[in-house]
Amino acid sequence: MPTPIRCDPKLFDKDLQGQVIIVTGANSGCGLETTRQLYKQGATVILACRNEHKAKNAVEDVSTSCPDSKGKLAYLHLDLSDLSSVRAFVKEFTSQFNRLDVLVNNAGIMACPYGKTKDGFEMQFGCNHLAHFLLFQLMAPILIKTAEETGKPSRFISLSSCAASAMIGTGYAAIDFDDLNSEEKKYDKMTAYQQSKLCNYLLAFEASKKYDTSKLISSSVHPGWVRSNLDQHMVPTNFFGDIIRKLFQFSGNMISAEDGAQTTLFCVLNDAEDMESGEFYSQFGVYKDKEAKAGGWPLKLPNPNVTDDTASKLWEVSVKLVAES
Repeated sequence: MPTPIRCDPKLFDKDLQGQVIIVTGANSGCGLETTRQLYKQGATVILACRNEHKAKNAVEDVSTSCPDSKGKLAYLHLDLSDLSSVRAFVKEFTSQFNRLDVLVNNAGIMACPYGKTKDGFEMQFGCNHLAHFLLFQLMAPILIKTAEETGKPSRFISLSSCAASAMIGTGYAAIDFDDLNSEEKKYDKMTAYQQSKLCNYLLAFEASKKYDTSKLISSSVHPGWVRSNLDQHMVPTNFFGDIIRKLFQFSGNMISAEDGAQTTLFCVLNDAEDMESGEFYSQFGVYKDKEAKAGGWPLKLPNPNVTDDTASKLWEVSVKLVAES
């Protein structure tokens, strides 16, 4: 198995006291480990999660593991399957905090059975992309305001995947603007997942064009093939499925959540002058395009469907969809 890329330890020496950071899906996996490291360095980290019990357990876990931290942890409810919850989250956040240095859109679901969000969108498109798009759209003003006040660019990190390029048996990821909710065609859970992950990449890509890099640095991230609960819909939900999942997770090229968090942490902590806004930062991964180097920061996304026009159209369509919901 290739050795996962890890951050330069010097990045973990940076003092983040005073910084406010939101991490969606912070109660498990890469989100939990991202939260742990940023809190350890003194940041105030907002755990934006749907499940209050799991979020509070995560707060206890992180605070106990970093007893010397001068940071703060706070849980705020966020249900990405309900756009009204996104708006309520932003209202609650802005009532408590007057700055936002980093927004990490980390949460996600993968290859779930067909379903719809409260607002009527296909579940993966709605949760992975639209809700996160709305969150970024509503948080962008405070990100920019914070940058103007601190004199340092704020950061926006969008968790994507190598699936935003291509996967064996499915071909290149693409966005079906004529049927975003898989209502006209037969639903394929992996194709829908790929579409949502391409949307995650294009959100950061387009944001880099809309906002001056002196105010905001946008990055998309492939964390690697991480051992987490993200793959829960990939095998049957029974005793034998659990065994298969465990065997699968501890074999092959899967990496720990701590290793998976490294790419996100790099995008949060690396010096601004060394970042390339709009780029795709990746752990090692398997790509259909053999010319794409596996790993390294940053990595061009080898997908011919990634164009300026597609990114611009997705943004315009997303603005309209969230406004109507």
